[in-house]
Amino acid sequence: MPPPLVAELSQEDTALIHSAYRRLLRALDGKMEKEDHDQVKRAFELAAEAHSLQRRKSGEPYITHPIEVAIICIEEIGLGPTAAVCALLHDVVEDTDYTLEQIKEVFGEKVALIVDGLTKLDGTATSESPQAENFRKVISTLVIDVRVVLIKMADRMHNMRTLGSMPRHKQLKIAAETSYIYAPLAHRLGLYNIRSEFQDLCLKIMEPDTFEEINEKLDASEEERADYIEKFLMPIRKELDESGLKYRCFGRAKSVSSIHNKIKAKDAPFEQVYDIFAVRIVLDVERRLEKPMCWTAYSIVTDIYKPIPERLKDWVTVPKSNGYESLHTTVIGQDGRFVEVQIRSERMDEIAERGFAAHWKYKGVNNQPDVYEKWLDQVRELMENPNSDALEFVSDFKNNLYSEEIFAVTPRGDMINLPKGATALDFAFHIHTDIGYHCRAVKVNNRIVPMGYKLNMGDKVEVITDKNQKPNEGWLKFVVTGKARSKIRNAMKEERRKTGELGKEALQRKFNNMKVNFDQGVETLVKYFSLNSHIDLYFAIATEEINLIDTFKNFEVKDQKLVEIVKEATAPVAEGDKKTEPAAKSKISAKTKILVNGEPAELYHYKLALCCNPVQGDDIFAFLTAKEGLKIHRTNCSNATNLLAKYGYRVMKAEWVANLDSTFVVDLKITGVDQGIGVIESITKEIGGLGVNIRSFHIEGGDQGYYEGKVSLLVLNREQINLVMRTLKKLDFVETVTRLE
Repeated sequence: MPPPLVAELSQEDTALIHSAYRRLLRALDGKMEKEDHDQVKRAFELAAEAHSLQRRKSGEPYITHPIEVAIICIEEIGLGPTAAVCALLHDVVEDTDYTLEQIKEVFGEKVALIVDGLTKLDGTATSESPQAENFRKVISTLVIDVRVVLIKMADRMHNMRTLGSMPRHKQLKIAAETSYIYAPLAHRLGLYNIRSEFQDLCLKIMEPDTFEEINEKLDASEEERADYIEKFLMPIRKELDESGLKYRCFGRAKSVSSIHNKIKAKDAPFEQVYDIFAVRIVLDVERRLEKPMCWTAYSIVTDIYKPIPERLKDWVTVPKSNGYESLHTTVIGQDGRFVEVQIRSERMDEIAERGFAAHWKYKGVNNQPDVYEKWLDQVRELMENPNSDALEFVSDFKNNLYSEEIFAVTPRGDMINLPKGATALDFAFHIHTDIGYHCRAVKVNNRIVPMGYKLNMGDKVEVITDKNQKPNEGWLKFVVTGKARSKIRNAMKEERRKTGELGKEALQRKFNNMKVNFDQGVETLVKYFSLNSHIDLYFAIATEEINLIDTFKNFEVKDQKLVEIVKEATAPVAEGDKKTEPAAKSKISAKTKILVNGEPAELYHYKLALCCNPVQGDDIFAFLTAKEGLKIHRTNCSNATNLLAKYGYRVMKAEWVANLDSTFVVDLKITGVDQGIGVIESITKEIGGLGVNIRSFHIEGGDQGYYEGKVSLLVLNREQINLVMRTLKKLDFVETVTRLE
């Protein structure tokens, strides 16, 4: 039995906690020595006591959260007892009175290091994005012990699974962070199941209607799909049995988010997306026979069903950069349906399911280089730059989490993995920073190409260097990888910093004459001229983009002197001036369309974002911009994930107020088969019959038997848009109707 808890809890709470703890012990069964068991018990006791007065938003005792995180670490990620101890303690230092020194004293330095990596920065740090600063802290520990990030994954997974009790705007922020960083990171670490669930949970929060619609259609087609898979596998099983191979094979539906992406990419309804499931053949063979036996199975499958050659992916010969190994092909099955078949060994399957954790089990068995160590070396390089701000770091780090990749070949025959879309200059920086810095020209397949040339699979690349060459700002347009972007920016900043030293000295002399505090004066001028940093200000002064003498002289003859602005900003605030009366809560008027944090949005000088054109009834949030006040975005806006993930502290709750007098502009794209005269007339007649005004209509392609039209409508709300879309989809000559951003 687990030890008694310190705080008084109800019998129901105690039973809940003890049940969770027993599940954790069962998950660890067979993985612990006596010392491990004692550590887990001590960690549970300490965490239970530390969190004894805390509850989750759902009302459950808080200790259930770290226990569940520990269970995910063990059961779903494949970690061991040390990770369980750290998971149990991961919120203790951040949320209770316990210190890191106390953790170190009881559990040792290794556990303390991981717990420190999992502890957010205190609220005193000033940053444009506290979220980015905290993520950078986690990543800095990743290069020391990868378990920090893996436990963070488990923590985020449990939070995502239990997000229902959080306010809507916080759900959006957490989901955006997950989609922006955690899902790609899970992919990069080979945690495919974790990644898929992250993406599904994000879609469920960001676009709940879309998620439910696809999920319901998947459930409705489950029986038909199972019958088809069984029929498809029957002849394959027969041939595999006769070959004497040990195997298991099965089929399963792809994730809701994956199907959603296919629907968007193909601009087709669910019913027309056929590759919504994949068939997997897993071979039980020894390591040395894996590759030939995978190709034997491939031969059996393609003898039965016709393959589509361009869809063959050989990650058995050349594994992905995250260690993934498998042979993928797409064949034409019964009824002309495309079916994806994945062929791999049991070892490959475990690595595909468990990623990084399984990688350690087979380390040294595979004849490939240590792919994770190579990637961690790249992360270490990003961490070495002390000048990059947190947002730049997160952006560069995310660029290292690419999913689709190619490989290029050096003149010596070494294969270099790069993201799809990488350029010749990316290749140069990947080889070595100095080669990138001094890159004068690049040959691809023995032909000189521009630095921004996008590489193709198997290209042979030779970099020509010149010691006098150095990066310039235009190079940023030629690269896509995080490493290249980071190194080029570093070089630019260093050049600007050196030049800016002269500007800094001139500004110091000016402020000394004015008797103004230098640091406060600089901050004021950076804001006044809308610059990004001190370095930009010094550089502008040094290059005479900002002329100090003329600037101050010109402002002295205008309405407001820059001298007074600076002095006023740097003057000490009188004690009596610090207190301000709270603003009276404004009443909602008949003109109010949107509430922001419960108040009329007019108070904030808001605008509807042009990138997504929200209309009455759309799920929305408010975002406080740096210069343009509030912007109202749809939660599924293409910019939403970036804004919510990087600048969550600027996000506010927004909701519509019922107002039947307002109209909104919305654009629809309509495609279909041209049936001759009358397409435009029929569409406009259907829309007009619903009482919706057409603002504009453009159509083209009709002479090719296919048309694509764009119609701009004035609508009252989202329900009216949905009604128009449903009505048009019923027309025989309409194939798709989609809302444009």
